[in-house]
Amino acid sequence: MRATRINHVSIVANDLEESARFYEELFGMERIPTAKFPQAVLWMRAGTNQVHLFTADETAALRAHMAFDVDDFDALYAKAKEMGILDSTTFGGPLRRHPAGWVQLYLRDPAGNLLEVDSPDAALSSETLADAQEIGEQPGAAAGATLYHQ
Repeated sequence: MRATRINHVSIVANDLEESARFYEELFGMERIPTAKFPQAVLWMRAGTNQVHLFTADETAALRAHMAFDVDDFDALYAKAKEMGILDSTTFGGPLRRHPAGWVQLYLRDPAGNLLEVDSPDAALSSETLADAQEIGEQPGAAAGATLYHQ
């Protein structure tokens, strides 16, 4: 028996409407019918997966995150810079270029949740790549290994 996909990720939101607008504006997610729970919850569709937003007396974790692939990384990167949501501290810089040929972008949503956006670097503009910090492989990493999958 094995998992076939991730169905949903649940994350804390300080304000459901603010977080929903954030995910709609930056990632083009859509609100979907949501079940009733004791606490306020809002479900959103991200491709074939879902993001469930909930309110609670909790704070976002420092490094725990969810990662997205997007259809226009350059546009998302420009929008994230415009919104001032790049995370420059958690992993040493917001935009990192892996030697295996992909980039990862880190940003924070309104509740402080860490988000990662991945893309093959061949699909990016030279302006975006110029902002990327080069990262090396960890010792013992398999040659040519990649974490980016389309």
